[in-house]
Formats: sequence, structure tokens, C-alpha cells
Amino acid sequence: MSVAFGLAVYFMLWWIILFAILPFGMRRTQEEAGDVIPGSEPSAPERPRFLKVVVITTIVTTIVFSAFLLLRQSGYGLDDIPFFNPPSDSYSQPNG
Repeated sequence: MSVAFGLAVYFMLWWIILFAILPFGMRRTQEEAGDVIPGSEPSAPERPRFLKVVVITTIVTTIVFSAFLLLRQSGYGLDDIPFFNPPSDSYSQPNG
């Protein structure tokens, strides 16, 4: 795997995992807290925790990417999973 391909996969995984982790831990909105900052959306989080989310996303992405690399280096692929390979006669033409 080239470095560019590895960075591209890591970048895509990072963004997917970011949006998966983002809603976790949000306590309440500014509207629920009763303290809406002028110019912001009332449904915005009361205390955004961007640094914490970025750190957690990076850690989780590194673990997932490491698992991806290990699986890729091991030689296993989708062909090794039985239910991804349909029986060879399942696509045969009907008689008649």
C-alpha cells in the first residue's frame, strides 16, 4: 500500500468516525440551558468540546486503521468470508 493510499484511507475513516462520535456526550442545547449566545443557533451545544472530540476521534481512527492494516497484511479478504461467495450454481440459467 502506498503512503498516499494509506493517508487517504485514514482521512476518510477519520471523518466518518468524527461524525459518529460527535453526538455522544452532548448534555443539552443552549436553548435548554436558557443561555443562547446571540448569532448562534439555539440548538447548538451549550459547551462545545471540540478538542476532546478530535482527540477521541483520532484515537479511535488509529485503532480502526491499525486493524485495517493488520487485516490487509494478513492476506484475508472478502473472498474468505463464506456468505459473500454465492454457490456457483445459483446464477445458472433456467431450463426452458
